[in-house]
Amino acid sequence: MTGPNHGRLGLFVGILAVAAVALVAVARLADVSTIALTPAYMFSPLVAGLVVCLTRDVSLSTVGLRVGRPRWFAAAIGCSLALVGLTLGLALSVPGIGLATGVDPIPGLELPDGLLGLAAMLALVVALGSTVNAVFAFGEEFGWRGYLLWELAPLGFWKASLAIGALWGVWHAPVIAAGYNFPDFPLVGIGVMTAACIAFSPVYTYLTVRAESVIAAALLHGVFNGSAGLVVAYAATEDVAFDQLVANPVGAAGIVAFGLAALAIAVTGTPELAATFPDRDGSSLRTATPGDD
Repeated sequence: MTGPNHGRLGLFVGILAVAAVALVAVARLADVSTIALTPAYMFSPLVAGLVVCLTRDVSLSTVGLRVGRPRWFAAAIGCSLALVGLTLGLALSVPGIGLATGVDPIPGLELPDGLLGLAAMLALVVALGSTVNAVFAFGEEFGWRGYLLWELAPLGFWKASLAIGALWGVWHAPVIAAGYNFPDFPLVGIGVMTAACIAFSPVYTYLTVRAESVIAAALLHGVFNGSAGLVVAYAATEDVAFDQLVANPVGAAGIVAFGLAALAIAVTGTPELAATFPDRDGSSLRTATPGDD
């Protein structure tokens, strides 16, 4: 397998850079926060990936836009909920952070008490996370775990995951700098968010490869985003730094949770990255390959 194609990579990153500049420029011209424009910005990796694939003769099926192995979609949803639970548990294990009681995890919606209420809440989280949230998450994931993962496959599982995670984190910078996720620590937040994306990346890579479809990454992303608010709701602290940098799904607790998941992947064995997902009959689906001009 040859190395990544620098021309395609340059085009992909260039489009992302233009999107970031456009985000800031439009926000200033419209006198609104860049956070307000985030839903549109989330589709910039999709646009970048599509432009590269459609102009450089790369099949969309090759980069994971396919059904693949649907049983791994359920695994992605379950993994997301488990990681949110682990993140909450890790946050609550930190001195100075306690379990909030009597909170309303879904404002405006009255849920039954006890286990029935918990089941209803999780069902709602999964339903919204795997539909509405997953659509927006796909706007990111086709770029990260679709085109870019395919392009960087020659680097191997860990190096590709690291590179994707780093770019994924930096891509968030315009929004984080405006106060998203870390309102009192915008500059520090850029570094924390990048560290989080790097920690998250191996899990996303693993599920995408196992599912042979980028849909798995979109489901993981969508359900995690939909359920991550539970960490914020139930992990209570009066310390602002603990609240935003530790008891945060993309803070220290989330980084450690995904780091432990990455360790489990390393221990159990990482899947081999290939330049294409196999077809059901074993034939290649790709047109271009990484490194081709």
